[in-house]
Amino acid sequence: MLEELTIQNYALIESLTLKFTSGLTIFSGETGAGKSIIIGALGLLLGAKGDPGLIRTGSSETKVSGVIHVMENNDAQAWLEERDIAADDGYVVIRRTVRSAGRGTLSIQSMPVTRSELAEFTSFLFDMHGQHAHQSLLNIDNHRKLLDNYSGISRDVAQLRETFSELSGLKKKQEALKKTERDILIERDMLQHAIQEINDAELSPGEEEILIDERSVLVQHESLMVLFETFKESLAAESSGALTKLGTAGESLDKIAGIISSADTYRERWNNAFFEIEDIFETLKAMEEEIDYSPERLEECEDRLQLIRRLEKKYGDSIEEVLRYKAEAEKKLTGFENRDADISSLEKQIAVKEKFVLEKAHFISSTRKSRGTILEKEILGGLHKLGMGKASFKISIKNRETGNGKFTCGPTGMDRVEFLISTNEGEPLKPLKAIASGGELSRIMLSIKSVLADSDNISTLVFDEIDTGIGGEVALSVGEHLVSLSRHKQILCITHLASIAVCADSQYKVDKLTEEGRTFTEVHIVSGEERVKEIARMLAGDTEGTASLDHARELLHKYQQ
Repeated sequence: MLEELTIQNYALIESLTLKFTSGLTIFSGETGAGKSIIIGALGLLLGAKGDPGLIRTGSSETKVSGVIHVMENNDAQAWLEERDIAADDGYVVIRRTVRSAGRGTLSIQSMPVTRSELAEFTSFLFDMHGQHAHQSLLNIDNHRKLLDNYSGISRDVAQLRETFSELSGLKKKQEALKKTERDILIERDMLQHAIQEINDAELSPGEEEILIDERSVLVQHESLMVLFETFKESLAAESSGALTKLGTAGESLDKIAGIISSADTYRERWNNAFFEIEDIFETLKAMEEEIDYSPERLEECEDRLQLIRRLEKKYGDSIEEVLRYKAEAEKKLTGFENRDADISSLEKQIAVKEKFVLEKAHFISSTRKSRGTILEKEILGGLHKLGMGKASFKISIKNRETGNGKFTCGPTGMDRVEFLISTNEGEPLKPLKAIASGGELSRIMLSIKSVLADSDNISTLVFDEIDTGIGGEVALSVGEHLVSLSRHKQILCITHLASIAVCADSQYKVDKLTEEGRTFTEVHIVSGEERVKEIARMLAGDTEGTASLDHARELLHKYQQ
């Protein structure tokens, strides 16, 4: 529900804020005062194309914002949740800026959106009827939704949609399993060869690094032996080796510590260092003795590394990746082995889902047809009361067809639902979008919405041309329909007819004023005696005559009880 609308620098409006309540709100005023300007500004908020030509003269941009309550609209809330936009205590603020130069801005809760996204979101909340097209009934898919809501089968359709989606997924799996036998045999042979090749190699994680180290030792064996000998001679020569000299130095340190007590702490550190060096010497001597140069072993290392790298080139960048490839290949082979069993299981699941889909679709189709006949009569009855006595209305329910003309079932069933109408006797039934008159389309919408008030989630209806070409009893009937519908919806309506205006819960008067050479549109709510005068003006163009004022009071008294 729209609770507040703010308009700045739009056409004749300089700055305007309107607050709305539930029920029926009427806009009245002289022709040309700017009533439709308000609807046009609201249209911007609903995603209509922005026309820079409507920016108020002397301004560079127009701004429109609205505060909208969305708490009770599940579709709108789901749309917001999908985009991580949070309502504030059930309210959202929409802002729209149109600039004379450069691109404008659009946002919901300060989150930038595109114009198409804005139109999609507001389509869950508003229906606008008249010269500003924002009409959900021009979307044929909404015809099916309205009929389903009226028929009480929306939950059945949701179940059908969910099962249909599951069935589509199962059929895709079935197709994947039913690849041609030749493709499967080729892939099976490739996988078996890969597994055998990797198994024959008997790879071990970390093996490649060990082989690389061993090969390095074997390739540089001669240089390594020279280095070992040099190391040993430097340390262990009987008279000139470093160990002998370090031992002599240690004996000297012992004597020094015997004389200087503070040097005693260094003797322990020296001994530890000497023993560490001696241990390294012995360890390297043992390492040298373990190294056994073998040309055959070097060749084995080279061959083994070549084998590993060939496998890595084919199956992965490391031994670990090659082994993972093997595990995945074995898993896939097992899947091939279970393929027939999987296909059989899928066929059973598909059969169950298909049976459910067909049974549910037949039930839905049967319900649509039986309830559609009743809905046709109710809507047509409303049209006759609204001055369209020659109209014919039909809910067309035809089988869905594929491109080659075969009947098919889709996620919402086997039907194609469309509302058709003829507004004149002898004229063929046509789609609603073929109706040229905005006034006629508004009355059609009013009749449909009156019947479907409880089953339609849209909370706000806007009527701009609903009183075009009507008067007398028809106008009274339009007023009654609007009042009845306003018990379920918020209604905003522009009218020139007093018989409609007196039914409103609140009435705004739109005036065009001129001050200091500038023209302004002013809007204010009227009540009490001011409203009596406005109704009198609408009745007879007379705000002072006793008869007009008395008639206005009588009508307001009658319809405001």
